[in-house]
Amino acid sequence: MKNFSQPKAEERFARIRNKNQDKSAFKQAVKEREKADTEREAKILRLRALRLAKEAADKAAADQATADEKAARPRKTVPPDTESSS
Repeated sequence: MKNFSQPKAEERFARIRNKNQDKSAFKQAVKEREKADTEREAKILRLRALRLAKEAADKAAADQATADEKAARPRKTVPPDTESSS
């Protein structure tokens, strides 16, 4: 009779090796996903900072334009009341 344990042992070894390869492939995929998430979060933070800086610059420019407009307006003066000065 032949010994059939050798092929079964090889099958078990192949299954274990495949599981280990699957685990390492999974770990690599998780690392890549985390790296992509980190890059996306960094991009979002940069864009948010740029947006906030632009909004602050726009607000400062609007405030300056309003101040310039107010300064350019002629002031209303009250004409002297001729009747009350007599």
